[in-house]
Amino acid sequence: MSPLSRIRVLVTEDDPDALALLEFILTGAHCEVVTTPNSLQALKLAKGQAFDLYLLDNWMDDMSGVELCRKLREFDRGTPILFYSGAAYEADKQAAFGAGADGYMVKPASPDDVVSEILRLTSLQ
Repeated sequence: MSPLSRIRVLVTEDDPDALALLEFILTGAHCEVVTTPNSLQALKLAKGQAFDLYLLDNWMDDMSGVELCRKLREFDRGTPILFYSGAAYEADKQAAFGAGADGYMVKPASPDDVVSEILRLTSLQ
């Protein structure tokens, strides 16, 4: 049994290919994965269900990942938030951490690195 087998992840990513890839990687690592292509749906899901980690993109059409992160932190201070984004500037990372993120990875990252970071963040709970 994988150490990720009990981890429930909400993945929010507006690029369908990136979303499918993340779902494939995390499902292959035995996570329970719920996906959504937009921030508003992610917010609704997060308010109605329990997750062990939120995995967010930064650049999305309806609301930025930073804004989504702030909104998640309004009602959920404990669940780790990991950004996985093409937004690679230091200012992007600092904005995410300032909004309440626990980790930030720049695309592309290896599947092993993504899984390792999820393990690291969920073991801190």
